[in-house]
Amino acid sequence: MDSTEFRKRGMEMVEYICNYLETLNNRRVTPSVEPGYLRHLLPSEAPVEPENWDDIMNDVEEKIMPGVTHWQHPRFHAYFPAGNSFPSILGDMLGDGIGCIGFSWAASPACTELETIVLDWLGKAIGLPDHFLALKEGSTGGGVIQTSASECILVTMLAARAQALKRLKSQHPFVEEGHLLSKLIAYCSKEAHSCVEKAAMICFVKLRILEPDDNASLRGQTVAEAMEEDELQGLVPFFVSTTLGTTGSCAFDNLPEIGKQLQKFPYVWLHVDAAYAGNSFICPELKPLLKGIEYADSFNTNPNKWLLTNFDCSTLWVRDRIRLTSALVVDPLYLKHGYSDAAIDYRHWGVPLSRRFRSLKLWFVLRSYGISGLQHYIRHHIKLARLFEELVLKDNRFEICNEVKLGLVCFRLKGTDKLNEKLLSIINESGKLHMVPASVNERYIIRFCAVAQNATAEDIEYAWDTIVDFANELLEKEQHDEISEFAIIRKKQQDNLAQKRSFFVRMVSDPKIYNPAINKAGTPKLSMELPSPVVSRGSAPIIRTQSSVDHNSWISWPLAFLFNSNSIGGSSINSNSGNPPLRFRHLDTNVRPHSASRRNSGAGSSPSPENEFITGNISSNLNLIPNSSAHPTSTVQHQKQ
Repeated sequence: MDSTEFRKRGMEMVEYICNYLETLNNRRVTPSVEPGYLRHLLPSEAPVEPENWDDIMNDVEEKIMPGVTHWQHPRFHAYFPAGNSFPSILGDMLGDGIGCIGFSWAASPACTELETIVLDWLGKAIGLPDHFLALKEGSTGGGVIQTSASECILVTMLAARAQALKRLKSQHPFVEEGHLLSKLIAYCSKEAHSCVEKAAMICFVKLRILEPDDNASLRGQTVAEAMEEDELQGLVPFFVSTTLGTTGSCAFDNLPEIGKQLQKFPYVWLHVDAAYAGNSFICPELKPLLKGIEYADSFNTNPNKWLLTNFDCSTLWVRDRIRLTSALVVDPLYLKHGYSDAAIDYRHWGVPLSRRFRSLKLWFVLRSYGISGLQHYIRHHIKLARLFEELVLKDNRFEICNEVKLGLVCFRLKGTDKLNEKLLSIINESGKLHMVPASVNERYIIRFCAVAQNATAEDIEYAWDTIVDFANELLEKEQHDEISEFAIIRKKQQDNLAQKRSFFVRMVSDPKIYNPAINKAGTPKLSMELPSPVVSRGSAPIIRTQSSVDHNSWISWPLAFLFNSNSIGGSSINSNSGNPPLRFRHLDTNVRPHSASRRNSGAGSSPSPENEFITGNISSNLNLIPNSSAHPTSTVQHQKQ
């Protein structure tokens, strides 16, 4: 592609970008593809011969765009804003066109000096103390552009670690650095970004994660107590990372309290991560949120979030640039130049050597919008967040889960975490909106953030209507499922009750299913019909005896069993009780076995119902007919109660 074709294709690309941004609302917010979708659409190897540009752009629309999550979409409400604006795009284009690698002043003086000037501009607008400004007389600090907040936290932790090891080495010159390193410990809140934990992993230092208060704010006393405890254990506190505007709920750590407590620990580095919220401090009414910044050793915010600047552009300021650069200096001969002592070389301010001309796009944005234009943009987003908060509060099925200070609203359905997971899942699956969850105070919440540059009140109302529609559908389904589940449980309870009642009947009817010991004792089956022991043959009544009565003529199996059996399942009954009377309320009778019954029943075994028969009339007098066999007679004395 030569310059002639580039002019043509460049104009076409600008037109494509404009059309893309203007028609975003016609696309799904999130793609409906599965992992690996693209490798089935593209060749497995790069083309050997050049391809036509029109074919390439056709593939962009047909194969790339279906897999894109549209962060600039007016229905995108996840995470925090992804800064974007035409001045920033043009600044990136120019920087890419120049193509310089600004690792030192000599590599490209304008690249270095513009970055220093722009960082001072923004630092003043935010309200940072003078010691953070590079060009302020007497200042030893300054600002630098990093790729992300993660890198800002990493390089400040590296600097703090280097300072701590240097101090410990001077105190313990004969102790190995590895042992000293094992004593270092850093601190952050549970609500801090995960990049703090990753930085500690890279630095090989311990990290203690502290519990915030009920408002998700880390308090000074919590930090001080943790550091004092660790010092007693022989550890060395060296770094504290605080957050102004947490990712989960945009909560603010109590920076004034923490800063005051750290005055007791003069060698501890205090970092302030304000990746999202820090941009808003350009508004005078929001500067109180920056209170306590005078205690900080470093501060970062991301213009690529809320200042209309494209990624990557994360700004970091330090109180003492020598403490930062001394941890990162590597100075081979081929990188040195004659102005090293008089100029800043930004290769010493971060991890990578190579650096893009990122200050151009930030410079374009600050000049194109001015501080007043950026203030208006931020206030507009805050206004939209307040509108959404009002809509949520009007529906008593929902609740607000954070203090809405900026552009983030955290909310949830009143109910279980599982219910809110289902709600967010069906909303995101629809492609109509995109939001993400967070866990704050051990509760599952849904985050809603105004992110689109030109978002309107209608966009917020559309989002709320969509949320309500899905919530109505979900709650109706949950109610129906609950009723169905209740009906199933009720049916099971009724079936169980019927089974228990049936079992009771069968238990009385067939004792063997109730207690296997009965079957072992040889108890005959119970007949539901109770024949009378008195039969009439002619004029004289005849009393049935063992031989004349069939085996189904027992009064009731519990009485027969308990009366005739001295052991159940191997355990003796009345073995040491002096033959106490057995009470049977349903017969209104006291029963006492005859003492001779046990003595003459055999070698410790109870008389068998097969050999001893009991029958009688259930009336005011109960007669037990003696056994005609060799077994002794059992006597029953009837007493009216």
